[in-house]
Amino acid sequence: MHPALLHRSLPILPPLLGLLLLAVLARAQPNYIYDEPWVNQYRQGFNFQCPHGEVLVAIRSYFSEKEGADRLWSFECQRTPYALGEPTDCWWDDINRAGLEWSSMCSGNGLVAGVQSQYFNAVLDREWQFYCCRYAKKCPYSCWKTQEYPDYYREEADFVVPSYGYFIRGAQTTFSGVLRDRQWKYILCRMTEHDCDYENF
Repeated sequence: MHPALLHRSLPILPPLLGLLLLAVLARAQPNYIYDEPWVNQYRQGFNFQCPHGEVLVAIRSYFSEKEGADRLWSFECQRTPYALGEPTDCWWDDINRAGLEWSSMCSGNGLVAGVQSQYFNAVLDREWQFYCCRYAKKCPYSCWKTQEYPDYYREEADFVVPSYGYFIRGAQTTFSGVLRDRQWKYILCRMTEHDCDYENF
């Protein structure tokens, strides 16, 4: 059909319907509805750290099979409650190797305040390392693991800490050698407002 005839055959949308259609199309684009940009490009490493005194509260990712079975990642941070005080020490914890299942929690009662990752073409996967911060002698309690994110391999994943006062201390992941993707269970804890002398592993 000639473009001019095609243009004449299309109905003119009422303004409100046009705005609604625009909103639906925008929603279909990965991460455009969020304020935080992706921190990486496919198959590239990244290093993300929250500002001093903040910790991770939201993690999002978007999978692409054609881009090396890799994900784009986005993170959000939030200031910790006043009762925790300022972080007294921060460090990069152990590296979790690519192509393997692993479970990792910040040592020394630390809270996750950043992530770095490198991509490996040989295994179509990433290694991971958490940036952890300790808050004086505050200790974790009421710890639990979330459900799996995403629900199924290769889906978009969107995790937000479900309640103020809970903090991400680490994660447990499963890796599919067939689908070349991971599912994540995040380890969440509350922290004492008083000083204590033990570590909760």
